[in-house]
Amino acid sequence: MRFLIIIPAHNEEDNLSFTLDSLQQQYSKDFKVIIVNDGSTDNTPEVIRKYTETDVRFETINLQKSQHQPGSKVVHAFKNGFQTQNINEFDIICKFDADIILPENYLEKIEDTFKNNPEYGLVGGLLYVEKDGEWVYEGNSNKHHVRGPMKAYRKECFVQMGGLRETLGWDNIDSILLENLGWKEVVLPELHVKLIKVKGADYTIRPADYYGRYFYFLGLNRFLAYIASSKESMKSKSASFFFDIIKAYESCRSQKLELKITKEEQGIVNDQRWRMLKKKWLKM
Repeated sequence: MRFLIIIPAHNEEDNLSFTLDSLQQQYSKDFKVIIVNDGSTDNTPEVIRKYTETDVRFETINLQKSQHQPGSKVVHAFKNGFQTQNINEFDIICKFDADIILPENYLEKIEDTFKNNPEYGLVGGLLYVEKDGEWVYEGNSNKHHVRGPMKAYRKECFVQMGGLRETLGWDNIDSILLENLGWKEVVLPELHVKLIKVKGADYTIRPADYYGRYFYFLGLNRFLAYIASSKESMKSKSASFFFDIIKAYESCRSQKLELKITKEEQGIVNDQRWRMLKKKWLKM
């Protein structure tokens, strides 16, 4: 199986070489890497050049500087890289971040897993971050969800779900849509992916605004958005946090900001959330 790996990169001069080195060191060698230089103002282009000039499997695309917003920008860059390729030449489509270090058997294990499980549509490992000199599990998500920095899709699954959505929440929307199509999302816990940079470090958006916008662009109806907001406020032990999230959510609704998912897909997202909510109620 052949891999198409697309890596959006914005001002990643300190991290990108670690990611690209880990790709060159993979046991599985049949891949093509497209590094999308997304308006970098540092030495990211020079870092990329070291690989594109010495390894034919590496190519680059340069984009003009655009507004840096969580979610939408990275998928916009991904799509610019993806549209330059003939998808028929590949079997597995990967969206990787520019600040991860993959274990040497990452691609090999992903390929074997797809070959042996035709129902699998999305596969990935677990993220680890450095803490006090040791690499520990990031713990920001459940261990059954493939995180955004290391997504690997079976091509047929990727095509059926219409690719990635250029919006905040894209890395949860994909999971819901592929499951609705009958595909499975699987995390391989033995694959430890090192995350060099803490996610969200580049964003200036306030946490409450982030969650409010996230719940809106995820397509949640008002009731489910309020439930989700209450859960986040309980985590932070702040009642005001709940109202701040709701304010951001309602602001998006009043502005009627464009959603990148269809009405039908919104229904799928909300149905999935309802099922999750009912399961939790039954366990109580």
